[in-house]
Amino acid sequence: MLRAHRRAARLTLEQLAGVSGVSTRTLSDMERGRSKGPQHRTVTALADALALTGDVRKQLIELAREGRLRDHWTRPTGLCELPRSVDDFTGHATELVWVSELVYAESAPGVGVVGLVTGSAGLGKTTFAVRAAHSVRPSFPDGVLFLDLLGMSQRPLAAAQALQLLLRALGAADQQIPGDAQERASLYRSLLRDRRVLVVLDNAASEEQVRPLLPGGGAGRALITTRRLLSGLEGVRRLALGPLPLPESTRLLSGILGDRSASDGEAALTRLAELCGGLPLALRIIGNRLASRPGWGVGELVARLADEERRLDQFKTGDLKIANAFGMSYEQLADSARRMFRRLAVVPGQDFDAALAAVVGGVPVEDAWEALDDLVDLGLLYDSAAGRYRFHDLVRLFAVDRLREEETAAEREALMGRVTTWLLRTATLSGRWFEPGYGRPDRPDPDLAVLTSPEEAEAWLRVNVDNWLGAMRAAADGGPHSLVLDCAESMHWFSDLWAHNPHWHEVFTLGAEAAAALGDLAQQATQLNYLAWVHSLPPSDPQAVLRYTAQALELATRVGATAQIAWSHEYSASALRLLGRLDEAVAASSRSAEMFRTIGDADAHVQCLAHIAHCRFDEGRHAEALEQYRGLLAVLEDPESGMTPSVVTLSRPLALIRIGHCLERLGRRTEAITTLSEGIDLLDTLQVSDYRQAGALETVAALLAGEGRTVESRSTYARAAQVFEAIGDTGASDRCHALATATP
Repeated sequence: MLRAHRRAARLTLEQLAGVSGVSTRTLSDMERGRSKGPQHRTVTALADALALTGDVRKQLIELAREGRLRDHWTRPTGLCELPRSVDDFTGHATELVWVSELVYAESAPGVGVVGLVTGSAGLGKTTFAVRAAHSVRPSFPDGVLFLDLLGMSQRPLAAAQALQLLLRALGAADQQIPGDAQERASLYRSLLRDRRVLVVLDNAASEEQVRPLLPGGGAGRALITTRRLLSGLEGVRRLALGPLPLPESTRLLSGILGDRSASDGEAALTRLAELCGGLPLALRIIGNRLASRPGWGVGELVARLADEERRLDQFKTGDLKIANAFGMSYEQLADSARRMFRRLAVVPGQDFDAALAAVVGGVPVEDAWEALDDLVDLGLLYDSAAGRYRFHDLVRLFAVDRLREEETAAEREALMGRVTTWLLRTATLSGRWFEPGYGRPDRPDPDLAVLTSPEEAEAWLRVNVDNWLGAMRAAADGGPHSLVLDCAESMHWFSDLWAHNPHWHEVFTLGAEAAAALGDLAQQATQLNYLAWVHSLPPSDPQAVLRYTAQALELATRVGATAQIAWSHEYSASALRLLGRLDEAVAASSRSAEMFRTIGDADAHVQCLAHIAHCRFDEGRHAEALEQYRGLLAVLEDPESGMTPSVVTLSRPLALIRIGHCLERLGRRTEAITTLSEGIDLLDTLQVSDYRQAGALETVAALLAGEGRTVESRSTYARAAQVFEAIGDTGASDRCHALATATP
């Protein structure tokens, strides 16, 4: 700047020296950057000689002042010193690389390089930041500073006070630190611009607190840790710290325990680490408890932690208590968000959406969104791109504890009843979208989830299965049984679309028990028949099918429930067929077909006829079975058949697949490939993926291989393997995968 002003005045060094009284050598050192902090009287003399006035004069004098501060400040020992690291630090290798990349990262002019590490309580953000800072310390010869901003306390450190501490750590004497906060921030940024300094700002409270503490470009770097997301900060690099994976959790626990970990047993340590949920603070507390009590066994502590009601109390040792860490975040919340947090503890499943949160909180969904955002911001909830929220297991237990302490038994009971009722009614409404005669309700209940299509209903049932099934369990314990029965009954038609859902046994068992509690024998028989259907699916249990159908038949006969008598015979037929007792199976299906014809149930009548064709196929009478399947397909395609359209839609691809299997057995390979592929494509359109589709894919793959179409065959085997895996048939999946990858 001095050189620019001299040249603008058209003066040589010698001429300026003569006018100002400053030596030529001094002027040369200043212009070449060797002297960055000349004395005030020297700079004033130069400004007078150059006739500088106003802001230009002030700027030259201010630059000299900053230079003098930089030249004379040395960092006092012990101010904002980086804490010691721990020797058993474990994991986060990828995250440590992320921090190391900050050292050489580039940014836009005037924008400092800042790393922001976020995460909930107990994740070890401070420990991680300290370890990371120690690892990159050689890259910062001018120092590494550490400052706790006290973000979770009742009185977080003010930005002006933080700047004072940091400026002192950078070497400023108290009399050199401006009183104005903005002037402090300006001086702080100017010092960081030319110094290789890393500033670790731990436990930040807000954007307002940390903005003045960020470097404004240049050599300085900042690393911030916070429980809050600080989403208002611009131009920062973000790292969300998550729980440790189980292997790393086990290694951390072993490192804390030292030599005794070998005698505790790997399986026990793994289970102990699992119960800590990947939280380093929880692992350290448990590890320290064991290390300080050599007489304790790991198995004993595992048993204590297995009790959910007492688990949270076990996470304390010395001055460490995990509930205190969660409590600091809880205290930061507004009253409405606290109420939402503790009441979410009653949600039965692992996750939930804003609609359910609104029911829990007793607030409009807009208010629920706001409270959920606050909880996510403080790390008390995790969110996902799908709009779902979930607790960490230990945070959920903390919420349970807060609910028990802060709300009365009557309030908790009313809350549980409201949530249970809402879930069961919404699940029932969703299930009935797939039931003939129901579908879209004429007058939707404004209190329930808004579902406008079968696709939305199916999505809700699938993603909320743990919630509505948990509500069924809760209602089964103390009522209302009618809601449980309604919910189970509404799942009958939907269950065909999700045949391999592992929950159907429990759903229909609860339905049967609810019907029994209500004294409704016909409905009890119905639910028992549904259970028979569940056990007829692969991997089937024909003996269980026969037990359930026998119970259903006895109850249905007592009350004259003809339809359930017929279904008992039909499900018995499926078990008999599985047992190879084909003649008995045909007789039972024929009996049920006649009963369904008599009561005018065309859907069930056709299903019984299809089962008779299955028996003919199993007997090896493939030509006869083929004709029967084609006859059934003709019925399905007849608009005057009297069948329910939704049943026809699902049954048609299944009939095509059966016809394809017959053609394959009859050696009509090309026709079989075409027909099976048509059935598979229709199931794809319906988004139905089950054992029937998987079997059809495997058959097509074999037929393609027989025609020498190797590439298509392998692709089809690979897809069959995926479907088998999805429905839990690992043996068939492995078989198809091996064929898909076999060497020619």
